[in-house]
Amino acid sequence: MRTPATAGVVVEDGTTIAYHCWEADEGVTADPIPVVLQHGFTADTMADWLVPGTVAGLTAAGRRVVGVDARGHGRSAKSPDAGRYGERRMANDLLAVIALLGLPAVDLVGYSMGAVVALLAASQTTVRRLVVGGVGAGIVEVGGVDTRALPSDLLARALLAEDPEDLPPGIAGLRAHAEMLGADLPSLAAQARAVHRTGIDLAAITAETLVIAGDADPLAERPHVLAEAIAGASLRLIAGGHEVIGTSPEFRSAVIAFLGH
Repeated sequence: MRTPATAGVVVEDGTTIAYHCWEADEGVTADPIPVVLQHGFTADTMADWLVPGTVAGLTAAGRRVVGVDARGHGRSAKSPDAGRYGERRMANDLLAVIALLGLPAVDLVGYSMGAVVALLAASQTTVRRLVVGGVGAGIVEVGGVDTRALPSDLLARALLAEDPEDLPPGIAGLRAHAEMLGADLPSLAAQARAVHRTGIDLAAITAETLVIAGDADPLAERPHVLAEAIAGASLRLIAGGHEVIGTSPEFRSAVIAFLGH
């Protein structure tokens, strides 16, 4: 795994947002438009994109890659204050990184929480190609991550519970993943309380878009509803659940192929 160039930008509310950059592999004809990656809830750039091999696949295909750690995650600043969170703030953070690096256009990839962030950002800036994964009809019907499958209040309480052994299996798995990564649980609970619910202007998205989801992902039920709501979007189903971002070679190859076609 290649070591990135890591830096930070202080955004309008004083929060430091970390981002990680990888150059295209030597000897490969490079695409001038970089790929920006936004990870999912509890994870960070390294867990969702570097370790599974997506970054390496992209740089081998001639892509410069920028991964953004969402506020409260990875190397970005932490806070237990729910008022400092929400995917719209995260989208503004992502746009601040794009502006700092002087990127006139990008290809943008987001997964789960990061898909909401990517959709919000793509409705506000120039994106050539957009990939949104791990989400489905919830984007259209409840305005963001599907809180019908993962109630945000329950999730916030579970992340702060003293005895995680009493948690429902799905939520227990999220907490265990967060703890394995050394994530800051109060920050994650704050984001759970601030989850985006007010809808996304999908009609404003002009990027060529791929919606990709595991066919057994409870957080991405009926992904065709989302694909049909974005002009010209295509849909790809991958065998598996919400974990396909880290476990499925088919997911990685589908993302890389779409960005490079």
